[in-house]
Amino acid sequence: METVEKILSIARGELGTKESPAGSNRVKYNTWYYGREVSGAAYPWCMAFVQWVFHQAEIPLPVKTASCGALMAAAKKAGQWAAKDYRPGDMVIYDFPGGAATDHVGIVEEVTLTGIVAIEGNTSEAGSQSNGGMVCRKTRPYSQIVGAMRPNYEKENASMDNTPSPAHKDGVEWAVKNGILAGDASGDLKLSEPISRQQLCTMLLRFAKNIDKP
Repeated sequence: METVEKILSIARGELGTKESPAGSNRVKYNTWYYGREVSGAAYPWCMAFVQWVFHQAEIPLPVKTASCGALMAAAKKAGQWAAKDYRPGDMVIYDFPGGAATDHVGIVEEVTLTGIVAIEGNTSEAGSQSNGGMVCRKTRPYSQIVGAMRPNYEKENASMDNTPSPAHKDGVEWAVKNGILAGDASGDLKLSEPISRQQLCTMLLRFAKNIDKP
């Protein structure tokens, strides 16, 4: 997962970046995308942000665009579209209530039981979610997700997913040590994949049997 971690590391480094002045859409990601400084309502930058991150990581995308709909169409044409089983590193597209069919985009950082955690540009912690002027980490439910563009992580897909992110390293090591988290027959822990309810029940049972172990 080296390439995915590179992408996420770059995206995390941008957390807290804001357009200036507020409400202007004047931000470095737009300057990179358009090749000049721009501002105004015609330049929302959630897509420019994720395109900038992938450019910094030297990961090719099927199209350079500021449009969520255009990215979705290009990803489908290139066979890089995923409508379920989202993974870290996916460029996920949202449809919020009301408005257009594709409203916003972010980079998946983590998959949860009910949705995903993503790093997004031009959102906010509490205000507008699709034109908020800031790079934020957001938790989104599956119901808001249209689908995702998935780059061809050929090297990563061919290797085992056994390396946790720094934030989860201690927890993963404890779970493996106490038999709560087990891999498949090949030893692949598949750390970035979601789990089924059956798998969750098995893990809870294992946890109950090991609850007093450090």
